[in-house]
Amino acid sequence: MTRDNFVQTSGSRLTEKTATASTAAPRRTTLLLLTALSVLPVNIFLPALPNIAATFQADFALVNLSIAGYAIINALTEIVAGAMSDRYGRRPVALIAVSIFIVASIGCALAPNIGIFLLFRVMQASIAACFCVALVVIKETAGEGQAANRIGYAAMGWAIAPMLGPSFGGVLDEAFGWRAIFVALALLGAAILAISMRELKETARHASRPRGNYLASYRQLLGSPRFWAYTLCMACSTGTLYIFLGGASLAVGSLLGGSSAKLGFFMGMVPAGFILGSYLATRLAGKSLSITLVIARVTTCMGLLLGLTLSMSGVTHILAFFGPCMFIGIGNGLTFPAANLGVMSVRAHLAGTAAGLAAAMSIAGGALIASIAGLFLREAGAIPTLFAMLLTSASLALSAALFAAFVNIPHRERAQSGSGIN
Repeated sequence: MTRDNFVQTSGSRLTEKTATASTAAPRRTTLLLLTALSVLPVNIFLPALPNIAATFQADFALVNLSIAGYAIINALTEIVAGAMSDRYGRRPVALIAVSIFIVASIGCALAPNIGIFLLFRVMQASIAACFCVALVVIKETAGEGQAANRIGYAAMGWAIAPMLGPSFGGVLDEAFGWRAIFVALALLGAAILAISMRELKETARHASRPRGNYLASYRQLLGSPRFWAYTLCMACSTGTLYIFLGGASLAVGSLLGGSSAKLGFFMGMVPAGFILGSYLATRLAGKSLSITLVIARVTTCMGLLLGLTLSMSGVTHILAFFGPCMFIGIGNGLTFPAANLGVMSVRAHLAGTAAGLAAAMSIAGGALIASIAGLFLREAGAIPTLFAMLLTSASLALSAALFAAFVNIPHRERAQSGSGIN
């Protein structure tokens, strides 16, 4: 390729990308709403579970399937929807997902028995598709630095929604009954559908869409060390959070006198830390993804190491537990934008598939790590043991971040050599 041809080709590609970004970029609020809606249904109805069981005269364990079943379908949706968005476009997948969610929410509100309720409840998990679609749209309508910034802001909505969800659901349940929760979700979905139809444009170029079968796409991603590095970092980071959520009540319940209200208040420090970390991620958008990941994981490990030291020294103040645990949220808030952007950069034409597959693997991996850690937790000496488990998981995430930095070295060298003019 001659110098003139190279410059002309590069210039046309740059023009094409700039034009795509300028015409297709939706408002930041639209993508924030899509990511928030993708997680809001997870826990908004939890305060109403006893009333739902009473209405249907169903065993509470059966009603609890509305949580486990939703989680399973949620993970499957992430995998399938990401690949479909690569094939058929981001916009149709998002609009169909929100439409199914609206129908499912109405079905939950009108359900005459527990069977119908559970059917429509798992259908609500279709909204998980909006998570990976929003991330990919951000990547495809912004440069790398700006994309990390925007994903950081979207992550704030992803964290705030589950924080406010149970409180909002509890108010609706007390004032109007549990069915009002699902009516509210349907109305919220309809509003976001209207906004998305106006604001969300197609960002996937038809020429770049994958032509092979789905298994070939997954095989390409799973064969990439970079994909594994970013995904393992997210999975171990998620596992750290899950260990905290599962063990906090056992570890400090006695320090709070058994008060669930106080426990809920202090546990909110971790999501608050996530929001802070997401904001810091927008400030670090100019740095490389690998550096951001290492900073994020070192931050979490240092906080948890402080907590372990305090607990082993006999310090029992409640803030000596939750203060260090807040660094779980800060580290995860920093990790989320960088790791997801890294995952989507592994194969540009498979960005949706990568985002969905990584999300599902992160949730599954985090749940597995938390399950293993739970085997070691006992009421006696629970705080030091919990910190040891948290630090172990966080250290694994740091190892994955360092691995990501290592495997990115030849990738950066190829990118730099490719940008030269011979």
